Amino acid sequence: MSVVSTESCTAVPHAKYERLIAAARQVPPAATVVVHPCDETSLKGACEAAEIGIIKPILVGPTTKIRDTAARFDLDISGFELVDAPHSEAAAARGVALIAEARGELLMKGSLHTDELMRSVTAKDGGLRTNRRISHVFVVDVPTYPETLFITDAAINIFPDLDAKRDIVQNAIDLFTQVGLGNHPRVALLSAVETVTTKIPSTIDAAALCKMADRGQITGGVLDGPLAFDNAIDVEAAEIKGIKSPVAGRAQILVVPDLEAGNMLAKNLIFLAKADAAGIVLGARVPIVLTSRADSVRARMASCAVAVLYAHARRRFQPIAA
Repeated sequence: MSVVSTESCTAVPHAKYERLIAAARQVPPAATVVVHPCDETSLKGACEAAEIGIIKPILVGPTTKIRDTAARFDLDISGFELVDAPHSEAAAARGVALIAEARGELLMKGSLHTDELMRSVTAKDGGLRTNRRISHVFVVDVPTYPETLFITDAAINIFPDLDAKRDIVQNAIDLFTQVGLGNHPRVALLSAVETVTTKIPSTIDAAALCKMADRGQITGGVLDGPLAFDNAIDVEAAEIKGIKSPVAGRAQILVVPDLEAGNMLAKNLIFLAKADAAGIVLGARVPIVLTSRADSVRARMASCAVAVLYAHARRRFQPIAA
């Protein structure tokens, strides 16, 4: 897969997303199971992604309600397969079953709670678990930052331990490389300070993760940490602190200590820096597209594009883990 270049992306706001979407249009559309798309935002997102040819939606939920929503907001779903399920919980279970039956390559959240969907995904019987920890990545397009920025995990794992963080890091590295953003991404392991201290456990985890990368337990990325946020994304701040590292000041993946820190960081960028944040869940048998009502059209499309590119790479190079 060709690399989705980010060179000169700061010249045009949100150009990084446009390039991801353009890349997704160059690969075959992915059969996408859309769970309970019963409001304008979720149904319109599926329709828009289908319209530009990156997904083929299978709509799962109460069919009468889905058709009513389409009619109310003038959305054409005549070319989509509909699978009836009486309510959101049943739709989540049926959507997961369709993936297990190899009917779809992606799972996409509609107008139901994330927890409701993830309960079916993580169910011991009939779920979509693999031997990899499930984690979430925000793919962030910050107008003032030259790189496409990953933030993980800010939505699934609340207080991950070291083993969970290993998988969180590996999931993000795999996503970065397989969607065509480049090889050996620069991974910053964030904390409040850049020195290791027993008083701040996240600094110890960061140091351990770096050593795990040295020992081949994490592959494909260049890790450094602990790093404070400013030292991770600002070259001058790193130089002032005397930090010499290929990652410091130029991070592409930000690994946060816990969900609270990640969620606040992502939302700060969205609402203060006017960034867009696409969301995708990794570590299950297929990528899972998570969108919210607050997402812009561009962010919803980018979420689909990233998932499609990742699914395409997995289809080409890797068997889906059982």
